Amino acid sequence: MNLKLVFLFLGLLLTDVSPDLASVRNQYPKASNSEEAAKKLHNELISVTKNDVPVLLAYKGAVSTMMANYTQRIKDKKLFFKEGKELLEHALQSDPNNVEIRCIRLSVQENVPKITGYHKNMDEDKKFILANYAAMTDKDARLFVKGYVTRSGSFTDSEKQLF
Repeated sequence: MNLKLVFLFLGLLLTDVSPDLASVRNQYPKASNSEEAAKKLHNELISVTKNDVPVLLAYKGAVSTMMANYTQRIKDKKLFFKEGKELLEHALQSDPNNVEIRCIRLSVQENVPKITGYHKNMDEDKKFILANYAAMTDKDARLFVKGYVTRSGSFTDSEKQLF
């Protein structure tokens, strides 16, 4: 019996606990303006894999693209950006009708340097958000999207009034 308890305890210790989505949503806007906040959130999301909830994967991808700003070596910048873009696109493929994931991708595409070429979905994501925001049922996701839209340069003042 003691051996069973030991294995149960070890199993609990070795089980990865996914980051708290509410906390990630709260930290994400801060990470876009602060190297310290970006690194902290990156470390919290390090255990997220393609098998996790797609929205968490999208946040991990977005934060990885942010990390490219905070590294010195060009090779590392490219690696962070490439990984982030791939994770974000995988999340979107896994859940293409998720407004929050579309908003995360829009936030990345609005803010990455033009040289990356990662700007082709901005109009598509904006239209998707405008068309589907009202149907969102997750209150916290709605607040995140609304908060981003009100700060975004992609939306007109009249469009922002819809949120």
